[in-house]
Amino acid sequence: MLPRRRHELPPTAGLPLQLADLRPGAPTLAADVAALLGLPPLSLTCSGTAALLLALATLRELQPQRRRVVVPAFTCPLVAIAVRQAGLELQLCDLAPGHHDLDPTALRAACDERTLAIVPTHLGGRVADVDAALAVAHEVGAYVIEDAAQALGARRADGASVGLAGDVGFFSLAAGKGLSIYEGGLLTARDPALRERLADAAARVPRQSGWEWRRCFELLGYAVLYRPWGLRLAYGNPLRRALRRGDEIAAVGDDFPPTIPLHRVGRWRQAVGAHAAARLPAFLAHTAAQAQRRLSRLRDIPGVQVLDDPPHARGTWPFFLLLLPDQRRRDAALAQLWQSGLGVSRLFIHALPDYPHLAGVVPAADVPRARDFAARSLTVGNSPWMDEADFEAICGVLEAVLR
Repeated sequence: MLPRRRHELPPTAGLPLQLADLRPGAPTLAADVAALLGLPPLSLTCSGTAALLLALATLRELQPQRRRVVVPAFTCPLVAIAVRQAGLELQLCDLAPGHHDLDPTALRAACDERTLAIVPTHLGGRVADVDAALAVAHEVGAYVIEDAAQALGARRADGASVGLAGDVGFFSLAAGKGLSIYEGGLLTARDPALRERLADAAARVPRQSGWEWRRCFELLGYAVLYRPWGLRLAYGNPLRRALRRGDEIAAVGDDFPPTIPLHRVGRWRQAVGAHAAARLPAFLAHTAAQAQRRLSRLRDIPGVQVLDDPPHARGTWPFFLLLLPDQRRRDAALAQLWQSGLGVSRLFIHALPDYPHLAGVVPAADVPRARDFAARSLTVGNSPWMDEADFEAICGVLEAVLR
C-alpha cells in the first residue's frame, strides 16, 4: 500500500486561477474563448448540461414529431437527466469493443424516424468518431449534438475544433475541466440560423440571483483550494469518507440532483473566466506535451490499454483514460491508488442503466460493452503538479497488479 500523502493531486488537469483573475472586468468570456480557439460565436450557459438542455429544447421545437435522443450507454448521468428534463425519450447505444465511441452497428439499429438527435461524446478529451454518427443521422433525418464537455480546445484531424462537425456542439466550464468558472457552459452550432436560435434560447434564461451568488462563492472556494494543499480538504477527504461507507457513486460525484438549474452567468464570473482564458492555450499545450512524454511509459506496461485519438487529431489531456484486462485487476489497482492522493480515479461508476438513482430516467438495456468499459476503466490525472516520482509510483502499482 502506498503511503498517504500530505498533499492531494487532482484527478483532472484544471487551469488554476490566479489572484489577478478575480478582479472585475468586461464580461467577454464567450467571445474571448471563441477568438482564442477559432470557434464561431458561442452562447454562455450556466453549465455544460444546461447547454445540452437548451440544445435539445431548441431542436425539439424544430422537429416536434421526433422525441428520441440516442446517447452512449457509458456517459455522464447528467446527459440522461437533461434528456428527461427536455421532455424527450432516452435511447441508449452500446459502445464499440474496448472503446468509448458509439458502436456503428448498434447505432444504426437504435435510430429511425423517431430519432431527434444523436449525441457522440468526446470523452475525457479524446476525439470521438463523429463521422459515423453523422452518416446515420443523415440516413434518418436526425441532428448530431457533439458532447465536447470534457474537450474544450481539442481538434479534429482536419484542424477544426471539436463541436463543429455536428449540428450543435457544447463545452463545459465546470470545476477541473481546463478553463473553469466553477460551473458554466458554451454552446454553438455550425449553421448560423440554428446558432441564432440557440442564442435566443440562452438569452431567455432567467437571471436567478440566488444561484449566481452561490456559484460566485463556489468559484472563490475553487480559486483558493484548487491547489495540492487545498485539494485534500475540498476533494481528497470527501472522497475517502465516501469510499469508507462504500458509496463509489458519491466518491466520483455521480450522485446528481434530478433537475438541472437554469440561470444566467453574472458579469463577475464572466470576467474571471475571460482573464483566465488568456492562459488556456499555453496550459493545454503544456498538458498535451506532458501527456505525450508519459504515454509511452503507460503503453509499455503489459495489459494496459490507453485510450488515444484518431490519426492526426489532437485531443486535450485532462487525464489518461485506461482500460485494464479485467475488473479484478482494475479493482486491485484502485485499492492502492484511489485513496493515495496521486490523482487516480474513475470517470463514471456505471453504465447508465445501472445507476439506482436513475431508475425511471434511464430505460433498461442490454449494453454489455458499456458495462465492460465501466468495469475495466480507471483514470490517471495529468495535472502539472504531478511530478515524475508521482507518475512512476502509479506505474509501479499498475505493473505489480498486472505482473
